[in-house]
Amino acid sequence: MEVFVSGAVSRFRKPLVLAAGAALAAPLALANPAQAETAQYTVTPLKFTVQAGDRSCTVDADLYRPDGVDAAHPAPAVLATNGFGGSKSDGSTDAMGKAFAARGYVGLVYSGLGFGKSGCLITLDDPAVDGKAASGLLDFLAGSRAADDGTKADYVTQDGAGDPRVGMIGGSYGGAVQMATAAVDHRVDALVPLITWNDLGYALAPNSTGARHGVSSDTPGVFKWQWTNGFYLMGEGQTLLNASLDPSRFGSLTCLHFAAQACDTIRLLNSGRYPKDEADAMLSYARGVSPVSYLDRVKAPTLLVQGQADSLFNLNEATATYKTLTAQGTTTKMIWQSWGHSGGQVPGELNLTEGNLETSYVGRRVLAWFDRYLQKKNTDTGPAFAYYRDWQSGYGTAGAVPALSQTMYLSGDGKLVDNRSKVARGSRQYSNWLVPTSHSESSLAGLIGLPDRAPYDTKGTYLGWTSAPLTAPVDVVGAPKATLKVVSPKTERVQNSGDASEKLVLFAKVYDVAPDGSRKLVNRLVSPVRVPDVTRPFTVELPGIVHRYETGHRLEFVIAASDTAYFGNRGIKPVTVVSAPEDTGVLELPVIPAG
Repeated sequence: MEVFVSGAVSRFRKPLVLAAGAALAAPLALANPAQAETAQYTVTPLKFTVQAGDRSCTVDADLYRPDGVDAAHPAPAVLATNGFGGSKSDGSTDAMGKAFAARGYVGLVYSGLGFGKSGCLITLDDPAVDGKAASGLLDFLAGSRAADDGTKADYVTQDGAGDPRVGMIGGSYGGAVQMATAAVDHRVDALVPLITWNDLGYALAPNSTGARHGVSSDTPGVFKWQWTNGFYLMGEGQTLLNASLDPSRFGSLTCLHFAAQACDTIRLLNSGRYPKDEADAMLSYARGVSPVSYLDRVKAPTLLVQGQADSLFNLNEATATYKTLTAQGTTTKMIWQSWGHSGGQVPGELNLTEGNLETSYVGRRVLAWFDRYLQKKNTDTGPAFAYYRDWQSGYGTAGAVPALSQTMYLSGDGKLVDNRSKVARGSRQYSNWLVPTSHSESSLAGLIGLPDRAPYDTKGTYLGWTSAPLTAPVDVVGAPKATLKVVSPKTERVQNSGDASEKLVLFAKVYDVAPDGSRKLVNRLVSPVRVPDVTRPFTVELPGIVHRYETGHRLEFVIAASDTAYFGNRGIKPVTVVSAPEDTGVLELPVIPAG
């Protein structure tokens, strides 16, 4: 057993794994939770054998118990686990146990199934497996079961027989598992999922058009090969990263550490072909283990925290979860912080490895959330929606995500105009090459600190529409939307072949063009589209952003034929866009009043 003193946490950074990085400390009319205590706490390593679906799994965990907490003086508990590829020993994961134990909570931090020294295969936070495993840990916190060595926890606050008062926190892979747990076990009292997904079908192969529910489209999307294969290799490499002889952690020679359906999904995506039956099965599996499929069973109050700099799980995913939960009456609030999987750390923002909960905006919101729902204090938990802004001190707040409020039109002469009457008749064309000719998102090289080229588009392989210089700042908060119609005879001939990979692929984005001509792609976010039918208009929901377009700057809306982070078109498919005042594409922006 080791004894730790509060605040003894180390900084930690690891690519592709949740690093609880930075959220700007900012003034807000929010009651400050109690200050951090300085009491010591003990940490006890434990093993649990839990039922997870149709199998038994070993879970490796650490129990953080504050001094003075006992059966006569119980305390609520906080349960947390790692991001993908990590373990309970990661700096950010371990720090969560320390941070909350220092503030009087019983902490239970564990390695997710298939990671660290925990057993069983990686099942992508499946509620029936990963959620059930976490439910077994809730039994321990309820005092109704012991760890494998006989250790019991009879000092966690109970709301009833066998019902411990427990909150969950964690990010990315450790975020989705919270919702998976709450869906199968309603004893969870509060959730704080950070930078996680709504629909893995969208996250791994996004299609930003034809959404039937939230971010989910019936047409298979555009394979995000860089991110997906990075995670796949990390999962399959667990033998090297975390050596183990536990036979439950091994699948087959062709799928070492994932559930077989996960490997099948990745193989299909990498094949570049999406026959209908296989594509339907792929979407069914990816969505079946995703929150989009089970949010109706999540009743615990949920504080969603999503990162603006995140090309893996963008703001649209959190917005879809937020809208679903609030519509069904689940108490939910949402924060868009600066950092996510693609970076964006800003000094003063939430950094769990540093334990700066009281001094960061997001940290204070988390403490207030747990004060309210775990300590049962009458604490103000803040506004329904808050967003980090880099052009003005403090977080902006609102009662809901801003609606689309400004419309611009795509003119035939390449201008982006503010009135349909200004649209010039005309047509313009681009064509893809057999290799990617645009680069938007950060590459894997950039994520690990190697040189990464700035966003670019190759002439002739994209079309852009540019506004006049702005006469006043334009503040965009939310997801822009475009309505388009394109002409592509080559695509039209093959798009109904039964293989979705024959459909047209394009990428939409909005640049901020400075007076000197330099272009900025906000957080390097792009919207991949696999057009369901090129003979019909379609809408594109672009990734949510928080950005001020300054006076004198111009907006440039671009559709490009390819992007290096994704698989693109099969074969050469020229595209023509026709504009006329009575029939042209539009770009809608969620603009809020400046200041």
